[in-house]
This record gives sequence, structure tokens and C-alpha cells, in this order.
Amino acid sequence: MIEHKSGFVNIVGLPNVGKSTLMNALTGERLSIITPKAQTTRHRIMGIVNDENYQVVFSDTPGYINQPAYKLQTNMNEFVDEALEDADVILFVTDKNQKEEEQKHLIELLTNTKAASLVLINKMDLCQQGEVEKLIAFWKEKLPKSEVLAISAASGINSKKVIKKIVELLPVHPAYYDKDQLTDRNVRFFVAEMVREKIFLNYTAEIPYSCQVEVDTYEEGEKIDRIRCVIYVERESQKIILIGKKGESLKTIGIEARKEIEKFLGKQVHLELFVKVKDKWRNDPISLKHFGYDSK
Repeated sequence: MIEHKSGFVNIVGLPNVGKSTLMNALTGERLSIITPKAQTTRHRIMGIVNDENYQVVFSDTPGYINQPAYKLQTNMNEFVDEALEDADVILFVTDKNQKEEEQKHLIELLTNTKAASLVLINKMDLCQQGEVEKLIAFWKEKLPKSEVLAISAASGINSKKVIKKIVELLPVHPAYYDKDQLTDRNVRFFVAEMVREKIFLNYTAEIPYSCQVEVDTYEEGEKIDRIRCVIYVERESQKIILIGKKGESLKTIGIEARKEIEKFLGKQVHLELFVKVKDKWRNDPISLKHFGYDSK
């Protein structure tokens, strides 16, 4: 009889190394939003992969920020530290563009952790001949307790190998969640994240980073769901930019987000977006707690 395995597998790394792309590739679901900009992920997002003989509980985490500029970023770093503490297996994602010094904190934590770990060298398809071999040798020397594997999260290269390795490392344990459960987040969370993703894709500079999206009302209907979201910014000038001339910029966000939400829900959606100013919310403990960024 095959013993059932189950455990928590937490994905860590610097911003923009492809952690969210990897999470989506391994779960087969679009749970984490993805943009070309760094620091898109702000929360720990859980994705569950179920098999008859195992259950893998993945956590995508924010990219570790070496010099936080806001209390929000400090709290995001705490999510990463927690992920390293409560994991059965740690997936440390890196690529050829990440400097050793920038990853120093994560390397130290991985060196001292009791959890099993895999170093995943992402974007291998973008490496020149010989680069992958050099990176594998470097990480085997730097983290000798970890297994090292080159992957491409975007292309799915070696995704099956990653799952196989993870299952080998998981402890024997009953499933932690129902076998039909996909995540610990509710629909409202994913709706807000989809709106925030479109903001990241359509605006530059500080605007995406100053925005927080909250679902104000959600009315489910038989044929159509009616959703009202509030986008919070820190300054009146940001609100003006976000809305755009005659509301055209906000309208674009609404159209793009609605299409994504309808695809996610499999039904028609009526989406309304409003913009409000919440002064310096990224440094305000009360606001951060309200928005779910308090790790305590």
C-alpha cells in the first residue's frame, strides 16, 4: 500500500524571478497575477495540487525586498520569512540576472532552515550555451543541502520534474485540505487581484504600487454577478491620473478586468470601479491590517 504524502511547499525569491508564473504552472491554475513589473505579488497565495497519493500545498510569496521603502514592503518581507519557517519544502527561485549579494538574506535563511529545499534556476531557455551548467555548479556549492534544477516556468520546461522531486521530499501525512479544494482564498480576493493586475499593466511609475483594490459589494445573480470595487490611492494627483481624461483610463481598466473576471467565473459580470484617496496607506498600520498585510 502506498503511503499518502502531504505538505506545505513555499516559493521564495527576489522580485520578478518568475515565482507567480511557476505557481500557476505547477498548479495548472491562474491563481497569482502576473505582470512584467517587480513586486506584483503582495500576499501569500495558496494553491493546492491533489493526487490520489499526495497533496501539495503551494504558497506563492512576495519577492523579497532588500531595502523596504514602506511599511507595506516590510510586512511583505515578513510573509517571506514566515514562509521559510513553516515550510516542509522550500522552492528558491532564481535566474541568471540575480546577483548573489541581493539574495544574501534568502541564502542565509536557506542555509539555516531545517526544511528540504530545491533551488530552481528559472528562465533556462533564455540562457546562453554553458550558462546553465555554471549556474547549477554555483548553487550546488553555495547551498550544498539543496537539490538544484534548471527550469522555465513560462514554457513549462521541467515542471513535471519539479513536482516529482517535491513529492519525494514530502512527509507521509494525510491531506490537510479537502481533495477538491484549490486555494484558501475567496472569489472576492481574486476579483480584486485581477483589477490590480490591469492597473499594473496599464500604468507606469508609482501609480500601480500606490494602488490597493477592495471589493466593496458583490451581488451574485443567476446569470450575472454585480461587483463594485474601490481602488485606493495615496494622493489626489494619483486619483486624477488613474481616472484619466473624461474617465477613459479607468474605463479601460474596467473593460479589461471585467473580461478577465468573466473568464474566471464563467458567467457575465457587471463591474463598477471607483477611486478613493487613503492618505499614506502604505505606511499606516491600521490600513495595512484592514487590507490584510499584517502578518501578525
